[in-house]
Amino acid sequence: MTQTCDPNRGDKIIVHVDPDLKDLVPGFLKNRRKDVKSLVAAVERSDYETIEALGHTMKGDGGGYGFHAITDIGGSLEKAASNKNLQEIRKWVKQLSVYLESVEIVYK
Repeated sequence: MTQTCDPNRGDKIIVHVDPDLKDLVPGFLKNRRKDVKSLVAAVERSDYETIEALGHTMKGDGGGYGFHAITDIGGSLEKAASNKNLQEIRKWVKQLSVYLESVEIVYK
């Protein structure tokens, strides 16, 4: 897996993924987009338990699909929720959203 470009500049993030995962990746990314909506709703409710659980799941699943940035963001969300730090949580939810909007898959 390789990631290039800076999503903060509006660039595409190129992620090289094993072709064996081609059938699974679209569903994985669709679920992460749903997670963003769930996270936004959880932030509005200050539902740290849900945020921590979603972060933990992303931390565990991201790398297995070749998306190590999702693993990193998930870990950061989990930690921020554990610390009840809404400012950090909002930052990481935004990062996840930008990442998902910017990611481009190359099966290689």
